[in-house]
Amino acid sequence: MYRLIILLGLLFANTAFSFNADESGHNLVAIIMFVLFVGITLLITYWASKKTHTTKSFYTAGGNINGLQNGLAISGDFMSAASFLGISGLVYLSGFDGLIYSIGFLIGWPIILLLIAEPLRNLGKYSFSDVVSFRLKQKPIRILAACGSLSTIILYLIAQMVGAGKLIEILFGLPYYSAVIIVGGLMISYVTFGGMLATTWVQIIKAVLLLSGATVIAFLVLYQFQFNFDNFFSQAINAHSEGNKIMAPGGLISDPLSAISLGLALMFGTAGLPHILMRFFTVPDAIEARKSVVYATGFIGYFYILTFIIGFGAIVLISNNPEYLDGSGKLIGNNNMAAIHLSHAVGGDILLGFISAVAFATILAVVSGLTLAGASAISHDLYANAFLKGKNNEKMEMRVSKMSTIFLGILAVLLGIIFEDQNVAFMVGLAFAIAATTNFPILILSIYWKNLTTRGAVIGGSAGLFTVILLVILGPVVWVDIFNNTEAVFPYKYPALFSMTVTFFGIWFFSKNDRTKTALSEKKLFESQYFRSQTGIGIDEPSGH
Repeated sequence: MYRLIILLGLLFANTAFSFNADESGHNLVAIIMFVLFVGITLLITYWASKKTHTTKSFYTAGGNINGLQNGLAISGDFMSAASFLGISGLVYLSGFDGLIYSIGFLIGWPIILLLIAEPLRNLGKYSFSDVVSFRLKQKPIRILAACGSLSTIILYLIAQMVGAGKLIEILFGLPYYSAVIIVGGLMISYVTFGGMLATTWVQIIKAVLLLSGATVIAFLVLYQFQFNFDNFFSQAINAHSEGNKIMAPGGLISDPLSAISLGLALMFGTAGLPHILMRFFTVPDAIEARKSVVYATGFIGYFYILTFIIGFGAIVLISNNPEYLDGSGKLIGNNNMAAIHLSHAVGGDILLGFISAVAFATILAVVSGLTLAGASAISHDLYANAFLKGKNNEKMEMRVSKMSTIFLGILAVLLGIIFEDQNVAFMVGLAFAIAATTNFPILILSIYWKNLTTRGAVIGGSAGLFTVILLVILGPVVWVDIFNNTEAVFPYKYPALFSMTVTFFGIWFFSKNDRTKTALSEKKLFESQYFRSQTGIGIDEPSGH
C-alpha cells in the first residue's frame, strides 16, 4: 500500500510541476491544491487500510461513524460536481427556475428522515437489499435490487467520469484520457485499500472544502452589494437578457406533466440512491442515523442557497464581462463554468485555484461512494447471498469486493473514454429515474406494506425498470438528440411519473393476487419485521425469512 501511495504521489507531483502558470495559463494554485488534496487522501487511505480487515469494516467502517461525521459524509457524497457547477449554471442561465433541481433534491431528505433512515438501520446490515429481502425470497429480490443498484451506479459513474475528464482538461490542461485514468486510479485506491472508512473521510474533507469555498464566493458576491438583496436582484434583472422573467417560475419546464415527473424523480430518486442509503449502516444505531439525515439536510440545504446566490452573482458580474465570454458572447467553456469564472471575478487566481481543486475533490468523493456501493451489490448481494445463500467465507467476500471495485473502476474509465463526445447529461436524470422507479418503491413497500410478496416485488420492479429505460430511449433526449431522429416516440423528457406508476401498480396487483403458501408466510412475517424496524430489538439476529 505505501509503495502505491509513493508512486501516485510522484505521478501527481510530476504532473503539477510540469505546468508553469505564466507559460501555459493554467492556475498554479489549483494544481498545488489538487496535489495536496490527493496526497492527504492517499495518506488517509493508508491509515484506513490498517483498520479494514473484515466485511463490516469494508462496507460500513465498522459502524463507528457518528451522526455529524456521517451527515457531512452524506452531503459530500450527494453534492456532486453536477450540483455545484450544474445548478449554479442553471440559475445563471434561467434565474429562479434553475432551482427546480435543488428543491427537488432537497425535498427527498425529509422523506428519508421520516420514513426510511431508522427502519433501514434497524433492518439492514450492509445495503438496502438486506431490508428488501428481510421477509422475501433472498435470491430473486437481491438480484433485482442489485440490477437496480448497478444500473443507477453505472449511469451515474459515466456522467461523473465524463464530467471529471472535461473539467480537469479545462482547469489543469491535462489530456482528457489522462484525467479520466487518474480519477479512476484514485477511486480504485480509496475503495480497494481503505473501504468505507477511507471513502467516508474523503467525503467529509470534500464537504468541508466545498461548503467553505461556496460560502466564500457567496460572501464576496454579496459584499459587493453591501448585502442589499434588492440591489443585488435588481442588477441581475437588468443584466440578464430575459429581464424580469428570471424571477418567475415556468421558463425552464412549462409542461405540468414534465414538471411533476421531474419532481418525482428528484424526490424519490434521492431516497433510492444505493450509495446514499448505504451510508446509514455506518452509524452505530438508529438515533445516529436520524441525526445523520438532519445534519445532511442542513448542509445540503445551505449549499443550495449558496448556489442560488452564486448563479445570480454570475449573472451580474460575468455575463457581460468580455474576460469570461467567447467570441459569440457565450460563457467560455459553457454555462456550467459560471461558478468557476465567478470565483476568479471575486477572488482572483487564488480563489479560482481553490474552487478548481474543490471541484476535482467533489468528483473523487462521489465516484468513490458510487464504486463502493457497486462493489457491495456485486459481492454482498449477488455473490454472497443470491448465489451462495449466505454460506460464503468472509475473506472470500472481501476478495470479491475488491475485485469488483477494480472491475467497476476499469469499466468507469473505459465508458468515460467511450462517451467523451456524447451528451451524458441525461444519464444523471436516468439514474434518478431508475432509483425512483425500482429501488424506492420496493424499499418503502417492504418496510410499510404487509401484503408485499416476492412475486409482486419482482414482477412490478422489473416492469418498472424496463419501462423507465425504454421511455428514456424513446424520449426526446436519446431518440432525437443522440439518435438524430426528427421526432420522439415518447414525447416527455422525464419518464418517472409513468414508470413509477407501472412499478406501484405491478407490485400491488401481483402481490394482492398471490395466494401461494410462500406469499402467506411472507405476509405473516411483516409484524415481526415492523416491530424490529421501529425498535431495533433483534438487530443482531438474521432476517426472518
